[in-house]
Amino acid sequence: MISDKRPYYIKQAWYRLQAFYVRRYLVPQLNSLGPHPYIIKPWYIELFGAPISIGSHVTLLGCPDKRTRLTVWSEKKDIDGIRIGDHVLISPGVRISAANSIRIADSCMLASNAYITDSDWHGIYDRSLPPATRSKVVLNENVWIGDSAIVCKGVTIGENTIIGAGAVVTCDIPANTVAAGNPARVIRELDPAREIITRKDRYGDTEKMTRVLAAAEKEYLKGNTFWGWIRSLIAPGRD
Repeated sequence: MISDKRPYYIKQAWYRLQAFYVRRYLVPQLNSLGPHPYIIKPWYIELFGAPISIGSHVTLLGCPDKRTRLTVWSEKKDIDGIRIGDHVLISPGVRISAANSIRIADSCMLASNAYITDSDWHGIYDRSLPPATRSKVVLNENVWIGDSAIVCKGVTIGENTIIGAGAVVTCDIPANTVAAGNPARVIRELDPAREIITRKDRYGDTEKMTRVLAAAEKEYLKGNTFWGWIRSLIAPGRD
């Protein structure tokens, strides 16, 4: 549709349905989920294994053709698993696969189809078993992983760094840089004189953001009716 034809109360009911699904089906599979999550189409988000911990104000997006998958696969119990901080954005199609430890700090952004893994999942010479050595991945605060980028085992990415679309990160990337390519290499440094505004900076005041978004949605959906919404589903027009 060109525009959202739902009445405001229908859209609020949609949000409540999603919140119910999160409480009923996702939360029991998580070690923790912080307050104020914004999770869209949670039935397209797949969780497997433990531990998986997610902080507050996370934005987690699912999509029917790009399922989001968080997976911990290990027979060991003393592992970090997947730890996601506050105000993190995880776009449709993201896959995070941990055999030991993947830590994603506050305000990180993962674009669609990004893949993060801390393991090769098979030994080089004995391919019948997982590798014996354990690796980890660390994304420090405010890292941005571009569309379809791959972050491999043993990698640490410094704060504020951007990984370009389609990059393959096989070694550590320093803070405040832009890296791209296969294998990824630093191609520029961020300007230290420019202020960097994080998602936590922008959305940290939950009450204010809730008021602003509610007012914006009411204005945008003003005048929509139930039957107008039904007509738009059956025979959408150009308006």
